[in-house]
Amino acid sequence: MGIFDFVRNAGAKIGIGKSTDEIAAEEAAERNAKAAEAESKRNAARERMRAKAAAKRSAENAEKRKDARKSTELEKYVRDLGLEVSALDIRYDDGTAYIDGEAADAATKERVILAVGNCEGVAKVDEELTIASDDSSDSEMYVVQSGDTLWAIASAAYGDGNRYPEIFEANKPMLKDPDEIFPGQVLRIPQ
Repeated sequence: MGIFDFVRNAGAKIGIGKSTDEIAAEEAAERNAKAAEAESKRNAARERMRAKAAAKRSAENAEKRKDARKSTELEKYVRDLGLEVSALDIRYDDGTAYIDGEAADAATKERVILAVGNCEGVAKVDEELTIASDDSSDSEMYVVQSGDTLWAIASAAYGDGNRYPEIFEANKPMLKDPDEIFPGQVLRIPQ
C-alpha cells in the first residue's frame, strides 16, 4: 500500500489527484462539520426541552393563580350570602372546593356546601366544617331533575306541594325565585 500512497502523493505534487494530507484534511473537515452539526442539533433539542419546561411551569403557575382567584371568589360569594361561618377558608383545586371553618348551625353548614357546590366549575365539595351549636336539624340533599318544580319536590318529599316555601326558605339565599331552579342543582330538603 505504501507505493500507492507514494504515487498519489507524487500525482498531487504535479497537479493530479490529492495528497494523503489533503484527503486527511478533507476528512477531518467533514468530521468537524458533522460534529458541529450534531452539537447544533443537541443544542436545539436542549433549547426545545428548556422552552417546553418553561411553558409547562408557566401553565402550572397560571393554573395556580386561576385556582387562587376561584378560591377567593367562592369565599366572597359565601360571605356575600350572609352565611355565618367563622374562620372560613375555601381552597379550590381542579374542580374540587375544600371548605374549612365553623358554621353557626347545621343548616348554615348545609347552605355553605350547597352554595359552593352549585357554583360554576365546582364538581366536588370536600368540607371540614364544624358546627358551633348542635341544633340537630335533619335534612336531605336533592338533585333537581329536568322538569322538576319546588311544588313537585315538596309533593314528593312531604306529600304536600303547598309546603314548597319550606324548601325555598331552606335554600335562601342561593335561590332568589321559587320558579328558578335548574337540572343538576342540589337543594336542601329540611325534614
